[in-house]
Amino acid sequence: MSNSFLSTSIEYLKGVGPKRADILKKELRIFTYDHLINHFPFRYIDRSKIHKIKDVNSSEIHIQLRGKITRVSETGVKQGKRLIAYLQDDTGEMQLIWFKGAKWVKPKLIIGKEFIVFGKPTQFNNSFNLVHPDFEEKPKENEQVAALQPVYNSSEKANATGLNSKGIEKLTKTITPLLRQQIPETLSVALIKELKLMPRELAYQQIHHPTNPELLKKAIFRLKFDEFFFLQMRILKQKVVQEKKLKGFVFEKVGESFNSFYTKNLPFELTNAQKRVVKEIRNNVGSGKHMNRLLQGDVGSGKTLVGLLAMLLAKDNGYQSLMMAPTEILATQHFTSISKYLENTGVTILLLTGSTKVAQRRIIHAQLLSGELDILIGTHALLEDIVQFKNLGLSIIDEQHRFGVKQRSKLWQKNTIPPHILVMTATPIPRTLAMTVYGDLDISVIDELPPGRKEVTTIHKFDKDRLYVFNFMEKQIAEGRQVYVVYPLIEESEHLDFKDLMDGYESMARRFPLPQYKLSIVHGKMKAKDKEYEMQQFVKGITQIMVATTVIEVGVNVPNATVMVIESANKFGLSQLHQLRGRVGRGSDKSYCVLMTDYKLSPTAKTRIETMVRTTDGFEIAEEDLKLRGPGDIMGTQQSGVLDLKLGDLIKDNKIVVAARNYASELLKKDPELTLQEHYLVRQRLAELIKKKPNWGRIS
Repeated sequence: MSNSFLSTSIEYLKGVGPKRADILKKELRIFTYDHLINHFPFRYIDRSKIHKIKDVNSSEIHIQLRGKITRVSETGVKQGKRLIAYLQDDTGEMQLIWFKGAKWVKPKLIIGKEFIVFGKPTQFNNSFNLVHPDFEEKPKENEQVAALQPVYNSSEKANATGLNSKGIEKLTKTITPLLRQQIPETLSVALIKELKLMPRELAYQQIHHPTNPELLKKAIFRLKFDEFFFLQMRILKQKVVQEKKLKGFVFEKVGESFNSFYTKNLPFELTNAQKRVVKEIRNNVGSGKHMNRLLQGDVGSGKTLVGLLAMLLAKDNGYQSLMMAPTEILATQHFTSISKYLENTGVTILLLTGSTKVAQRRIIHAQLLSGELDILIGTHALLEDIVQFKNLGLSIIDEQHRFGVKQRSKLWQKNTIPPHILVMTATPIPRTLAMTVYGDLDISVIDELPPGRKEVTTIHKFDKDRLYVFNFMEKQIAEGRQVYVVYPLIEESEHLDFKDLMDGYESMARRFPLPQYKLSIVHGKMKAKDKEYEMQQFVKGITQIMVATTVIEVGVNVPNATVMVIESANKFGLSQLHQLRGRVGRGSDKSYCVLMTDYKLSPTAKTRIETMVRTTDGFEIAEEDLKLRGPGDIMGTQQSGVLDLKLGDLIKDNKIVVAARNYASELLKKDPELTLQEHYLVRQRLAELIKKKPNWGRIS
């Protein structure tokens, strides 16, 4: 049937053969007919529009010209060698330039022949030229040319063997007539009808060789919908299976520990968002199903307190809890704040990190096994095999993307039945990314800050404004406040013109001299005890200025610090800038974030700085970050293969992602096992995809 046709080796397609097949496989990962039809064009040339040479201007992204080659010349030697052809129409002349591939381009450039040329215009010495343009002979009068010509990605080696975009287009022209009744349908008749979707076979024909823009649009929508729909089906089906198979400990009662803390020890009234999330967690852990929940909340939104209430629920039901953080600083901060909350409650809590002394470790191990210890907070040290619990019921992972999948999975082995999992992150995750990367998790969001927290004012200053910034710092210190100054590098780099931490510290020490001012310095190359000492000096208010690298991005809570100065702010990513800004504004005083840069800013850096100045909304910042960097960079999904999308784009296609999610969700509610005859095609396609790909969805 069709599958055997699509799995045919690419060398058997007319015009390929063993040598070209080898190039297609090595360079473009095209092994079969199926791979070829899924090697989609990345843009289309509108062959219906021809520009005149005299009308070309800098606003044009790409242009198409028609004219005769009047002369061809080669200039320069070795690396500076280039091929220049002159194209002339009835309005003027333009240079076509090739720096590479002259050997196979030159013979095709026949003087006096008329060509269609396509490329990006660049300006040099007040005239425009086209560098490495696509070109072909003008079609004969009776020859039909598609208005939209596909353009395909290729590689330098493939180009050299004629497998450039035009070469690949020829292959897709050969294969598309053979696709009749060879592309199986994957969706139910009802869904195709409801969404007015183009048949899948026609979509493949139209995406490679569109008849008109309208049909191309429908083809792209159909294939993108398929991609996102089956991605969501895989994630949601897995979630259904997990919920069915995986039983969880039942925290059926809300007892003395929770109630007593809630009524007597709660440091402040919970926000409505915190109350909502606590309720979601209670419903989860009381259901008998395993909890696998992601808790998102901006810096300072009160995630730790929600985590503590979940741990008290575990305690009331006879279970132990752990909280794992990526750094010793952050683990210590959690331990300090939670210990303070739990004073005089009778709930026991200890800290385990890499620097915990052997004698203390013995006490921890003994108390874990006896059940005396209710809560253990720590770093990667918690994952060691020697750390065994009497009855671990809840694992909380803070900033989980800092831990690998293998590390996280070790937590599952700490009890016979895996503990409930609560993953916390202060990195807001855009909705479409959360639906895909974390689609198998239930998601809770704390979207409001506790009362009394003031919004941080962010300002952008250039290096020439340094005197103004120093005076501002001085004024804040005179009012009893403290200041962070963050640098991107520890040592001077020959390649990068960042402000160097050590230089910065020295200039800061000159401007804020002893004995009137005291400075702390913290960076990643310091010994843990030295780092801790400097941190504590700042926490206790002994030093007024903390000069640091991004080591203080997470883990420092100093309510008295009201100013965050970020040097070379253009060299940081948006989410990192947002995290750093979150170190201030933790008390009741008005706080400020100062972004320092030089004048040379790339368009991306400009956008990042403008976004930071405009908003403090973590989710808006995350959406902008997603646009600028793409999903792979933000959550490390490139490495995990989670978003192996051939056509879809999470940023541009967010409406299709949401629609696909909703339809997949509704289908699984109606038919969780996909046993209905109408869903036979969906079940078949899903089985095929699951067979092809490993199970990447498990987060914990």
